[in-house]
Amino acid sequence: MLLIFPSIEIRRGQCVQLVQGEPGSEQSYTIDPVRMAILWRGENAKTLHVVDVNGVMTGKLQNRDIIQKIVHAVDIPIQVGGGIREYEDISSLFDAGVYRVVIGTAAVRDQALIERLIKQFGARKIAIAIEAKGGKIRTEGGTQEHDIAPIAFALRMKKLGVSRIVYSEIAEDGVTKRINVDSLKALATQTGMRITAQGGVAGYKDLLELQGIEKFGVDSVIIGKALYDNKFPCQRLWRLNEKELKDLGPTRRM
Repeated sequence: MLLIFPSIEIRRGQCVQLVQGEPGSEQSYTIDPVRMAILWRGENAKTLHVVDVNGVMTGKLQNRDIIQKIVHAVDIPIQVGGGIREYEDISSLFDAGVYRVVIGTAAVRDQALIERLIKQFGARKIAIAIEAKGGKIRTEGGTQEHDIAPIAFALRMKKLGVSRIVYSEIAEDGVTKRINVDSLKALATQTGMRITAQGGVAGYKDLLELQGIEKFGVDSVIIGKALYDNKFPCQRLWRLNEKELKDLGPTRRM
């Protein structure tokens, strides 16, 4: 069974996306990332993917304090990405209790850093983000293209001890992400690494497609907008149930 990471994107201390209420209502849920984490945990999330959007834009971790509050608020592993390029920032996230850090640009710029991190923290703690467009990888928040194919770059990372890739692919419009089952399967089978798909899931049908390639090593998926927009049948029941709750979940540590 695929592991699903609900994605919480933080910008200026607030959630970029809000969970919509019961279909047909005008209700939107909290802009507080900590309470959003509690909401997803209350709906039985087994892990969370947190993105420091300000970090993506600046190339420097910006929302560490909020991330630490999320870690303390829920009893599940937290994975963090977004402009994380310096050893000190990565070490501070682990000190804050983050389970895994996802690194993109720094993996291209400074492979010695990746090797150091793997040796110090272990392969389970480090994932490498690969964003692909037109058969090449992109970094710097998608602004810089590199003349190297995703599989070739993943194999380069594997030699450093990396065991997990977070893979996303940009659609023809140059902006939105898409699910490319063939690319994901090829990445998993040709590298022997574990793969987390990121972006492009629009509903249950996409999850079934991904489930079909789990046996090849695509074992998890990060979902953002589709969850926030209630694109899955079970979410109507969640929204109805939450009308009666006086809190947002079972792990209230705020």
